[in-house]
Amino acid sequence: MFDSLRVGSRYNIGLFLFFVLLKVLFFEMSLWSLFALSFSAFQFSLLFESLGKVIPVRHLFGSFMCLQMLVGPALAYNGLDQFQVGHFKMQIPESDYFYYVLPSVVLFVLGLHLKSRYYEGEKVDVYHLEQFLSNRSTLPFIFIAVGFVATFLSQSIGTGLTFVFYLLGGLKFIGLFLIILTSKRFNFLTTFLVYGSVILSSVATAMFHDLLTWGIFLLAIFCVKYKPSNVIKLTLLLFFVFISVFIQLIKGEYREVTWKNEKEGDIETLGETVQEQVSSQELFSLERLAQSNVRINQGAIITNIMNYIPEKKAFAEGAELVDVLEAAIMPRFLSENKLTAGNREFFMKWSGMVIGRGVSMGLSSVGDAYINFGVLGGIVFMFFYGLLFNRVLLYFHKKSNIFPVLMVLTPLVFYYPIRPDSELHTLLGHLIKSCFLIFVIIQIWKPVFFFQRNESLKS
Repeated sequence: MFDSLRVGSRYNIGLFLFFVLLKVLFFEMSLWSLFALSFSAFQFSLLFESLGKVIPVRHLFGSFMCLQMLVGPALAYNGLDQFQVGHFKMQIPESDYFYYVLPSVVLFVLGLHLKSRYYEGEKVDVYHLEQFLSNRSTLPFIFIAVGFVATFLSQSIGTGLTFVFYLLGGLKFIGLFLIILTSKRFNFLTTFLVYGSVILSSVATAMFHDLLTWGIFLLAIFCVKYKPSNVIKLTLLLFFVFISVFIQLIKGEYREVTWKNEKEGDIETLGETVQEQVSSQELFSLERLAQSNVRINQGAIITNIMNYIPEKKAFAEGAELVDVLEAAIMPRFLSENKLTAGNREFFMKWSGMVIGRGVSMGLSSVGDAYINFGVLGGIVFMFFYGLLFNRVLLYFHKKSNIFPVLMVLTPLVFYYPIRPDSELHTLLGHLIKSCFLIFVIIQIWKPVFFFQRNESLKS
């Protein structure tokens, strides 16, 4: 039933030993936190194992969900919460939180893998992709060109089309991935051009989500192509983790400098901020770690929701989910009053939290599930939520037989939904709109993307 999870079965003994080690080293840690951290470690090990075999959408889903719903909260409950104040502290007992969230995450992961066999929807058939591009050698460069043009236009286009051009901007990464997968030599120039642009835009805006997400997909594509050893994979993954943690540690101060002090966001300003933080010798202090943990601890928001509902506000019983689905599915010209991304009033209505203007927070899928259906219903919802993404991947796998480029387009569809801290209507909206955009592109240029496999060539 869950064949893609069996790849990590040999880690079961290691997982047990990890659990025992945690209990020995941190004997005061509750069983809830031990199970949460052990399950998270298992997901991380599956992600590591899958690198070099697939574009690991499912394991990225699982790993990011564990990181923000299990690891962050476990660290908060086991010491880091002492540095937090107000709504950023965990609002309910540890057992109450994990009683709901831990099975929710587990069932979400199971839904992701149901009948997925051996990573169906994530495996890239490089051989047939090479055959497909053999007489379409300009297609990756067209993708890159369209991506750059769309990114440029998205900054000045009307609000109704901003998201479409934002999605089209991701084609530059897809074009690069096609080049990496089908070329004999690694194309440093094109890689530098594409990722240099996202580095500069991230530094300019002090927003690093796209950089980190597309960075992990680049790592996955690199591993699929070159099949590095476990030592090299571990080195690359640790480097990525170091960069991610470092960005988390300094981005608060960098945003303070660029957003509030109105200093230009560029490499020089970033360098000055890093130098100042390193020289202060507080960059890796326990208090700074706690501040960074807030950014990965979506559990703090969920505990506010669970503390607020149903004691002060009744369960929505599906009403909130109707608003979410309307915002995700309906185009704005048909529903002018639908939810917008980062809707402050909507967030405060269901979380009980008060946030300042310009501050954007998301209830998250786990939070939305609880708001509508409570503990048991929320757990069941998360299973079907994971199953939804699973079915999309399986459909991509089915259609990749005649449209092989689809397997490389999966990062374009899932690079935003794999973020569990975002609003559910934004995540679902991205999924729906990106799938629809790909459908339209393929239908319009069907002769370009259609490919009749010739199995005799492979034999």
